[in-house]
Amino acid sequence: MTPDELKIAVARAALPHVVEGALLGVGTGSTANHFIDLLAAEKIQVAGAIASSEASAARLRGHGIPVLALDDVIASGRRIPVYIDGADEIDPGLHLIKGGGGALTREKIVAAASDCFVCIADDSKCVDVLGRFPLPIEVIPMAAALVARALSALGGVPKIRDGFVTDNGNVILDVSGLKISDPVAFESELDHLTGSVTNGLFARRRADIALVSSAEGVRTLRG
Repeated sequence: MTPDELKIAVARAALPHVVEGALLGVGTGSTANHFIDLLAAEKIQVAGAIASSEASAARLRGHGIPVLALDDVIASGRRIPVYIDGADEIDPGLHLIKGGGGALTREKIVAAASDCFVCIADDSKCVDVLGRFPLPIEVIPMAAALVARALSALGGVPKIRDGFVTDNGNVILDVSGLKISDPVAFESELDHLTGSVTNGLFARRRADIALVSSAEGVRTLRG
């Protein structure tokens, strides 16, 4: 199977996890795009979607799926039963690295607001220890050099993502050279870097379920 076929297969496997008639959190990236397209093609009815990026919001609206503001949803006391999104890396404990598409802050917010996080990816994203994929850090622009210095002191090799600005108006530092054996502790440490907005470690709020596609089919992993 081609990489795109693997993405389509795992996106299709996520459809039974959608709670019909309820709100749905939707992530960002190529696999999430396939999920959005299949959601519309299968005519699965949801009460509305909460998107983790402007790009995903536009794609949902293009299919006629209403997009709601998360703040309005939370203020009204409504629940988001399921959030479906991809990942750049998945470890055996279902801790993730996300943010290759630059939407990590909004992805982390929607994941935190959802009852169940279903991660969809192909088996090339599965690793024993996180860190092979450069860890994205969203940073306030004036603090980029300050945060980069702190990341270097932690053993990483930070590089600003050229020509990229997040939906929040910030920049991304991609940090290579890391071997993240304790994702929860490292996420907490990174959260204290002054000038950083969010890091791409989804460890304290890891995936509840990971659907992983390969040439042999889609398998389900649970944390």
